[in-house]
Amino acid sequence: MSAHRKHMRRALDLARMQQDRTGKNPSVGCVILDRDARLLSEAATGDGGRPHAEQLALARVPVGAAAGGTAYVTLEPCRERTTDEASCSQRLIDAGIAKVVIATQDPHPQGAGGAARLTAAGIQVQMGLMKDEADQLYQDFFASVGAK
Repeated sequence: MSAHRKHMRRALDLARMQQDRTGKNPSVGCVILDRDARLLSEAATGDGGRPHAEQLALARVPVGAAAGGTAYVTLEPCRERTTDEASCSQRLIDAGIAKVVIATQDPHPQGAGGAARLTAAGIQVQMGLMKDEADQLYQDFFASVGAK
């Protein structure tokens, strides 16, 4: 198994652990590596759907430690939030992440576009790693927002 698949596998496992505990929000898994591919942090969406996985994972990382690193996320990081908090895509940008590997796109109107925001900020985005498995995980969420 490649290193990329190993880290996405872990992110998917984290998401599965929170399945059915995140309310109407999908359970997302996030793994953060530093620039030398060492594990910095990992998290899944919190109970009730907040905080988001990326927010939790980044909160556990010392300031500046994620700069140049890679994030593995099971669902496209949100483009905007319904609260006054920063979106997950903005948090990844602010942390200095250099690459984001995403399993599948988010069809929700507030989530969709996070990958484009990352790309516009100069972050390398790889979409579709283990997509079929992620799509299976999110089939109920996708149906709830009228997608796929």
